[in-house]
Amino acid sequence: MSAPSAWRQFNFFQAARVKDAHDLAAPPETFKNISDIGCIASSSQGLLVADIQGNIHLLDSDFEPERSWIAHENGHVTHIVEKRGILITLIEEVGVRYPILKIWDLEHKDKGTGDPVLLRSSKIQHGTRPHPVSTIALSSGLSHLAIGLADGTVLFMRGLDQYIFNSSNTQLNHLPKPKMIHEASSDSITGLGFREPFVSDDPSTNHLYLFIVTLSQILSYQVTGKGTGQPPMVVDDLGAETACATMNQKATDMILAREEAIYLANTEGRGPSYALDGPKTSILTHKGYLVIVSPPFVPSVTSASATVRRFVASGKTGNVPGGSAGVGPANIGDISKVVVFDVENKYIAYSNTFRETVKNVFSCWGRLFVLTNESTLYQLSEASMASKLDILYSKNNYALAISMAKSQGLDEASVADIYRRYGDQFYNAGDHEGAMDQYLRTIGSLQPSYVIRKYLDAQRIQCLVDYLQELHAQGLANSDHTTLLLNAYTKMKDVDRLDAFIKGDAQKGVSSDSNELPFDLETVIRVCRQAGYFDHAVYLAKKYERHDDYLRIQIEDAGNYRDALEYLRKLGPAASESNLTRYGRVLLEKLPEQTTQLFIDICTGSGFVSGTLDEKEDLDPAKVPASAGAAGSGGGPSYLSYLAYNRNSAAISASGDAASTTPSAQKEAGSSKRQEDVPSMAFDPSHKKRASTARASIYSASRGSSPPPGQGKSQQRQLPFVRKPSPRAYFVHFVDHPEHFIRFLEEVALSRWGQKVDLKTGTSEKKVVDAPDAEQLPFTDAEADKQDRSAVWNTLIELYLTLSNKPSDVDKSKKAEVAKAMKTKALHVLKSSFEFDSTHALLVCSTQQFTEGLILLWERLRMYEDILRFWMDKEKALEGSNEGVKGDQPSSEVLRYLNRYGESNPHLYPLVLRFLTSTPILLQRHTTELTAILEHIEEEKIMPPIGVVQVLSRNGVASVGLVKQWLMRRIGESKSDIESDRRLIDSYRSETAAKLKDIAELSDPDVPKVFHVTQCAAGDGPLELPAVHFMCKHSYHQRCLGEHETECPICATQHGVIRQLRRDNERIAQQHDIFLADVEENGFSAIATAFNRGIMNVARVENGLPA
Repeated sequence: MSAPSAWRQFNFFQAARVKDAHDLAAPPETFKNISDIGCIASSSQGLLVADIQGNIHLLDSDFEPERSWIAHENGHVTHIVEKRGILITLIEEVGVRYPILKIWDLEHKDKGTGDPVLLRSSKIQHGTRPHPVSTIALSSGLSHLAIGLADGTVLFMRGLDQYIFNSSNTQLNHLPKPKMIHEASSDSITGLGFREPFVSDDPSTNHLYLFIVTLSQILSYQVTGKGTGQPPMVVDDLGAETACATMNQKATDMILAREEAIYLANTEGRGPSYALDGPKTSILTHKGYLVIVSPPFVPSVTSASATVRRFVASGKTGNVPGGSAGVGPANIGDISKVVVFDVENKYIAYSNTFRETVKNVFSCWGRLFVLTNESTLYQLSEASMASKLDILYSKNNYALAISMAKSQGLDEASVADIYRRYGDQFYNAGDHEGAMDQYLRTIGSLQPSYVIRKYLDAQRIQCLVDYLQELHAQGLANSDHTTLLLNAYTKMKDVDRLDAFIKGDAQKGVSSDSNELPFDLETVIRVCRQAGYFDHAVYLAKKYERHDDYLRIQIEDAGNYRDALEYLRKLGPAASESNLTRYGRVLLEKLPEQTTQLFIDICTGSGFVSGTLDEKEDLDPAKVPASAGAAGSGGGPSYLSYLAYNRNSAAISASGDAASTTPSAQKEAGSSKRQEDVPSMAFDPSHKKRASTARASIYSASRGSSPPPGQGKSQQRQLPFVRKPSPRAYFVHFVDHPEHFIRFLEEVALSRWGQKVDLKTGTSEKKVVDAPDAEQLPFTDAEADKQDRSAVWNTLIELYLTLSNKPSDVDKSKKAEVAKAMKTKALHVLKSSFEFDSTHALLVCSTQQFTEGLILLWERLRMYEDILRFWMDKEKALEGSNEGVKGDQPSSEVLRYLNRYGESNPHLYPLVLRFLTSTPILLQRHTTELTAILEHIEEEKIMPPIGVVQVLSRNGVASVGLVKQWLMRRIGESKSDIESDRRLIDSYRSETAAKLKDIAELSDPDVPKVFHVTQCAAGDGPLELPAVHFMCKHSYHQRCLGEHETECPICATQHGVIRQLRRDNERIAQQHDIFLADVEENGFSAIATAFNRGIMNVARVENGLPA
């Protein structure tokens, strides 16, 4: 047999003799008598060899018999087939017309003989004129058996497995009745094979088919599925000789070996064919190879086969070691040739000649063996995959190496390495485009940097773009690759491809099931911004709801402030709240009216557009409703006075350093860059890989929604209250916009709390709004709402007063009107019950010199002394300026407020007295009032005379004649009081002397005591003996006193009260905290009382009074 030179030929197998395990000079014992061998077949248990005496031998990998048993005593085995441990043998017995079918269980042994269990045994009867069996086939599931006869008949057994494993009927002849499915009078059956079901788009592949090969044609018989039982269909009018037809490794196609070529056929018809000219004896599939054996022939130097020509030229007698024939072409006999052909990859993996005639070729244990008629057994050992690849690399046959690697199931990394080598070959040859075709196939296994470094030259940028695009298409690109690709687009100024990459791939990514973009979204947006392609960046940011990026591009790069504001409005209150914190100031600078209205809507929850971001609506503030909504969250305290910092700093530059709470910033915090150093034309390595899909706003979970138009107000109130954003968070943006700031605060106060100042009525109003009371809110929300109200009105007071004194370009009349209106509003707020900080209001009114407000606040805080001192300071300032007085004098205001508040605040009189006597002008102006004040001080005993004298005598303003009469009256009253006190003192002294005298007499035992009492102190008539006299000068009848009574009953009660008072005072003396508290409250009076009660005295011992 010859092979055309077109087929590539390699030597991937090496032939070596197999020796007997006990005699290395001889072949294995089983094969020594080659003429006794009937058939050979591989099995899952080992190699099965049947001889002509009816014996079957099961050999191990060393060709040593594991088991041998007699399959039939009077016959020999002609065919063997094994699947899943079940062995089927066909036996021809001498004198028996029909073949005998036996089925064995190789996995179980007979308990008596140790042989495999015989499951079934039956004759195969097939008509009146029997013919020998030419071939058999068994399906992989053991369910179907086909037997081909030499007369062209095919017998078919269906449901064989059910009969074999039927435990209810164990008779040996219990087998399905064979059905004749094909009959031909002239063609012998040369091959049978089952095409097993497999998964594909064609529904017919899910069915089982039987291929029938004859000498002249090949047919297919459908075994399962719709159409079962129909006669076999002719597939092709090509047949094959016996043993020259076999199923391929995957059991999908029938392989036919004819003299001119190798053909493949399937159920649809003839498949591919391969020109291998020459006669064939048999074929065998081994792994992915087709082993072809030629019949014996005489070699010639003119043979078409290079293998045969080389054999003749070598002069060898064959490849049998130890050949005894002479050297030279004349001494060479018949030879056989074995070719191992890779059908899928179309190359010859092995081709060699054998001096002996090849009797059989079989595959077992994953190895290939060749058995000759001279009992010689050869093993064809396949080279390792690495060795085969090295051979192909040395011949630069990378295409075959790739095909072979794929067919033999190498992993992706190994296949990619072959593609890399293939690409390197093209690259070194200067074919950069051809190299890129190969490098593209390495994506996913080869580091992209290996390829990118080769194509960084500007002349190869097109190939680089192709590689990077494919890298993104497979979702394996990182941020650096995206940067590099976009920079390449911008260098090439290829807007069309940039559009296709961004918009086309974006659509593809969104529509895919994985919902993943083929590029890093953040990197694309960043590079488009850097390159000036703002439209592309805006497109991506808007499409994937990257709110931060969209606003940053529109405001910082493109300057489309109106679009940015419209986008913010359509985001809703929660998302707008976070973004306006960054861009509020710059938007107020560019679009003050619209931005102010947006701030109002955020804090009140009104005026937001429902629907998608693609719907465009007018942002005219006049068209936006002012109704209150429900959304947002509170902020921290903030006043206008504390916000005048960094007025000249740019809002945009500050925003870049601000911490972001958007999904993109959160993702950046957790992302990590690919561990690969990829060179780039111009990219920032600090940017990291992030997810392509944008997460929803963190406020979306608590965002309130407006009810449908058909629902009423009662239904709205059933919704749970959601805390609105605190207006304090936006105060900082209005620092340079006080007029809009006032509008913002007034609208918020009206919408949220129903509070407003009406200049027309001159009053402050509080309207009812649809919001829960403070008692209904949680404690934290109520506190935050209270702080918001206080911050709003504090800031409004300051703004009113600031604008009233702020210089402007308007004419004086209009400026005066504005100033008056602002001050009126401030005064109304101060008079109202709105919640504002009085201390802060005092500070503002003092700074802005708002007298009405100061007086009002002092009165509200009961700081009357501050009011008097304010007017006193005004009087002093007026005297120091030497200006004429217009209207009421400040001193008159002092007296007016003294008359108003002096009755309840006496301490104001000494202050006014000191003020009126501070200068001669005041004294002269208010002499009458001074006299009245002195009279009031005298009547109410506010000051002692000495105190008044000290006040009047501190300077030379007040004369003695001014207060002469008052002093004389007070001196006369003092003299009278002194005389009264002296008389009282004398009486106390005389009483004390009398008491001391009595005590002395009572204490002296030598001084007799005379009792002149004639009446019983108990009121029981005249005193009679026996009588009892007490030293207290009380006398009693003895019968009027109780037994053992030693104390005067009348005085005992008085003495008991005194003793109890002393004990109480001593106990109080130990309670120092009570005493100190009394001293702090009453001063010297408390100390005097303590001395009077004896609290301050040293503790004494109580002695009973003598009787």
